[in-house]
Amino acid sequence: MKLTHTKAVFLMVAVTMMWSIAGVITRHLEHARSFEITFWRSFFTVASLLVILPFFQGREVFARIRNGNTALWVSGVCWSVMFTAFMIALTLTSVANVLVTMSVGPFLTALLARVFIGHRIPMRTWMAIIVAGGGIAYMYAAQVSGGQIAGTLVALCVPLAGAINWTVVQRANARGQNVDLVPSVLVGAVISTLATLPLAMPLQASAHDIGLLALLGLVQLAIPCALSVMCARVLKAPEIALLALLEVIFGILLAWVGADEVPSQTVLAGGALVMGALVINEMLSWRARAS
Repeated sequence: MKLTHTKAVFLMVAVTMMWSIAGVITRHLEHARSFEITFWRSFFTVASLLVILPFFQGREVFARIRNGNTALWVSGVCWSVMFTAFMIALTLTSVANVLVTMSVGPFLTALLARVFIGHRIPMRTWMAIIVAGGGIAYMYAAQVSGGQIAGTLVALCVPLAGAINWTVVQRANARGQNVDLVPSVLVGAVISTLATLPLAMPLQASAHDIGLLALLGLVQLAIPCALSVMCARVLKAPEIALLALLEVIFGILLAWVGADEVPSQTVLAGGALVMGALVINEMLSWRARAS
């Protein structure tokens, strides 16, 4: 699938919308908790990808996994950390806390991309990150509260693993390696499933819970994560991390509407700064390419 920069931007926005449903759906679970939530979501992600990947790439996709290089396996480990830490964090603190904490991703991604692959970051992107960072800090100050520090620390693992993941993808592409890292999503889901199964016992999820977690496995993980790796082939690491911040806005709004987790005025003001930074950065980017 060939993507232009503009198509990759819009596809990444759709990806963030799919990612953002996790918080509100988690709030409607009946019996599943903590590691069991992570196990079932990862399990259904594996099941979904076992259908999706061969359909689009043929059965040779499994051979590419077996013969995968270091980049594929490092990316797989990063995905597994992201899958696991995110769902556990949602069980320990509010949706807004988790999403706001994840928003440090652009800073970590920009730093790693600059240090390890020498990406030259346009001034407009730096300015957008600074503005978005101000909004995130404003939101973060209001959301972190006593008794929720554990969830915040677990959530911090997500942007750290994400920054490493995007940098690995970009570095492989920069070196001209014909490496398909989409299967690394499957590797990550398998690792997450196997790692959380012992910790999830005894399984207590109801049929209602399993249905919702199956939905998350397919729509919130399998499809968007595979698409996001495709976007990473076109968009630079800091740019894709900045676009991923839309998950914060969408996720908080869905939790507000669908689970009565009402965000404060601070969250709304900070979210407006993030959205503004995203829109302005993309508009300047399009103008620069058109000139």
